[in-house]
Amino acid sequence: MPLALRPARPDDAALILSFVRELAEYEKLLHEVEATAEDFARDLFGPQPRVFCDIAEWDGAPAGFALWYYTFSTFRGRQGIFLEDIFVRPQFRGRGIARALMRRLARRCVDEALGRFEWNVLDWNAPAIRFYRSVGAVPLDAWTMQRVSGEALEKLAEG
Repeated sequence: MPLALRPARPDDAALILSFVRELAEYEKLLHEVEATAEDFARDLFGPQPRVFCDIAEWDGAPAGFALWYYTFSTFRGRQGIFLEDIFVRPQFRGRGIARALMRRLARRCVDEALGRFEWNVLDWNAPAIRFYRSVGAVPLDAWTMQRVSGEALEKLAEG
């Protein structure tokens, strides 16, 4: 089979950064990428990993990735998985790679008795939204994500 999925390894940090930059370019957000390969190496492969990554390879070539972490739902009383990013390089699309990455995370949720599998999608990304509907995802229209970062985060921390 030409598709192989595997957990990321420490020597994948630069590859992960490359995938992130390619995704950001597609989303017209490349100017927001501050991450470095060292950041990924530290947080994915340090003594207490807080984020995880699966790599998809097609005939041995890096084709895509899914970067995720555990969450906790107080309402469900159990952990879940939040998919921070999923990306398949354009030349590898249409081969079921994204679906395989999603299936792998769904299997982890089921095997670990996790309560949820969640992610965000940009509202203009119609191809991704169609794909997510095809795997059974439903939008949470009543919820709006909130964010505090940069100077506002510093100000909030100071009280």
